[in-house]
Amino acid sequence: MHIHFNDESMQCAENLTLETLLEQMRLLKPGVALAINQTIVPREQWETHLLHDGDQILLFQAIAGG
Repeated sequence: MHIHFNDESMQCAENLTLETLLEQMRLLKPGVALAINQTIVPREQWETHLLHDGDQILLFQAIAGG
């Protein structure tokens, strides 16, 4: 399966969840947020959200301010 992760093309296994991908990449850390195809995916859904061929994933550091 082919995806784009932070604007870089990469291959990954079929039936892969967001959480598994981030664990494999050692990016599953507190304070990060994630969007797939320009839609934020809540962290509580990462464990069950399956990736699809062509998904565009953007991982970024969540910043609170005021």
